[in-house]
Amino acid sequence: QVQLVESGGGLVQTGGSLRLSCAASGGTFSSHTMAWFRQAPGKERELVASITWSEGSTYYKDFVKGRFTISRDNAKNTVYLQMNSLKPEDTAVYYCAAALIGSAWSRGYWGQGTQVTVSS
Repeated sequence: QVQLVESGGGLVQTGGSLRLSCAASGGTFSSHTMAWFRQAPGKERELVASITWSEGSTYYKDFVKGRFTISRDNAKNTVYLQMNSLKPEDTAVYYCAAALIGSAWSRGYWGQGTQVTVSS
């Protein structure tokens, strides 16, 4: 049974940094894309960044380019999201997700989420 477990969220001041981790277990992910999504109160869930497990190809939404970095450690089966220069608008629940390359995220696996709060 595939499980994705996020950690690393918390409260940080504007301009601060956090590193989120997503520990993946119960399967092999070499054919998957891993991603971080976020959902702020009253808003829809949105993609933040993604990375292909095998090649490490990355994609970022414009609103995090230059501030966030997604990476993976194959040996630890863990995906990271390094978040720098955080802004209050980055406040949200952050979710880790895994989906087969080319498949819809709705058909993939999701973690429970971790809260990130950026104070002004």
